[in-house]
Amino acid sequence: MANAGTKNRPLSPHLQIWKWGPHMFVSILHRVTGDGMAFAGLGVLLWWLGALAGGPASYATFAWAMTTPIGYLVLVGISWAFFSHMMSGLRHFVLDAGAGYELNVNKTWATLCPILGIVLTAAFWALLLLR
Repeated sequence: MANAGTKNRPLSPHLQIWKWGPHMFVSILHRVTGDGMAFAGLGVLLWWLGALAGGPASYATFAWAMTTPIGYLVLVGISWAFFSHMMSGLRHFVLDAGAGYELNVNKTWATLCPILGIVLTAAFWALLLLR
């Protein structure tokens, strides 16, 4: 008898009903990049701080690991997560201010956020490696 009153209630829409758009992708990407920075970024930061405190041999091991291809992949991934998360955060900041809700404007900025994250990451690493 408990279901008698809820039998005719409408169901909440599921992901299969919604039409996917760039705003949904950017929202999920924002969460993924935030988690990536929290886990991988924090791990690298703690390793770096421990290596600094551990002395020259410990820091040399850290520096060697971070300059291997896998180390560079981790560092580039963390920096990409940072820049993508930052662009999405700035988009949300503008939306929280009450602007950018027009469909075309929202779609444009949602499309540009991941692209700008890649461009900023490439520019950051280009500046870092070309010095």
